[in-house]
Amino acid sequence: MRDEEAAGPAAAVRLTAVVHGTVQGVGFRYLAARKARELSLAGSAVNRNDGTVEVIAEGPPESVRALLDWLESPEAPGVVTTVEAAVGPAGGHRPGFQTG
Repeated sequence: MRDEEAAGPAAAVRLTAVVHGTVQGVGFRYLAARKARELSLAGSAVNRNDGTVEVIAEGPPESVRALLDWLESPEAPGVVTTVEAAVGPAGGHRPGFQTG
């Protein structure tokens, strides 16, 4: 059996996304956290000093993809101009989704 078959399709992954645009002061972090919780993801959404928001989310690949799709969609609050995203192995983020 190959490693990816042993891990199964539900093996957790980690999304690290930096969201650019008008995304601070518009409820972006809180709505991103709400969406992540709906998808049963663990992680955080944090304002950065450069005006971007960093979103880290861990969970099943399909849920992580759904969150990324939402971050890039018109449903996200504010004006998202760019999302720099990387997906890799999960790092064991503790349960829950934090804003800060």
